[in-house]
Amino acid sequence: MRLSGKVAVVTGAASGMGKAIAELFAAEGAKVVVSDLRLEAAQTVVSGIESNGGAAIALAANVAVEEDVQQLIDNAVKQFGTVDILINNAGIMDNFVPAAELTDELWERVFAINTTGPMRTTRKVLPIFTEKKSGVIVNIASAGGLYGSRAGAAYTAAKHAVVGFTKNVGFQYATSGIRCNAVAPGGVNTNIGSSITAPNAFGMERATIGMGINPRVGDPEEIAKIALFLASDESSFVNGTVVTADAGWTAY
Repeated sequence: MRLSGKVAVVTGAASGMGKAIAELFAAEGAKVVVSDLRLEAAQTVVSGIESNGGAAIALAANVAVEEDVQQLIDNAVKQFGTVDILINNAGIMDNFVPAAELTDELWERVFAINTTGPMRTTRKVLPIFTEKKSGVIVNIASAGGLYGSRAGAAYTAAKHAVVGFTKNVGFQYATSGIRCNAVAPGGVNTNIGSSITAPNAFGMERATIGMGINPRVGDPEEIAKIALFLASDESSFVNGTVVTADAGWTAY
């Protein structure tokens, strides 16, 4: 029970990596707030956790909306007394749109969810963490946040920003008992592909050049295990860094 007595908030937790993280954290003793746009799907995850003897609640939240973020953390504290762990997992793809064809609307939507969302949730939990001089933040970044063409221009820039934000928070709050790290997954079997509705032919062609050297696609549970390590005391000396999880894809 590596997370016994801890309270964890997981965004985008109704499916994919977020679901796997929520389930694993609950199995390790955490009380989990399963947050997602889709409340019914989040409640299904909660029901599964409860049937296995875990503790969880489902809360609807759009991380692109400040009011939702405020209510998410406030309700987590109201229900479980505090927050100890924040997992910023909610995210969308960008249809591989290259810079020349990028619209303001797409850029702002991708940044709102993938970058501003994690900033807002982090901003909201930091006063809780600093007061008790303890807390862990794990951001789900991407191989696209480390390299130039694993997606379109907006997603690439947004995930690079998440990496920079992770390092900044990790260092600046290190002396306050707070750690902030990120996981950069490669290809993982999740439903994030459903946010690819009309892929740009040129952008997709350029972004998928490297797929031929990808050793394999990962499972959400493999990312969850890394998030568990980063959220637990086992990683007490790990802070302000990014763990790449891609079967060696980007080592080429």
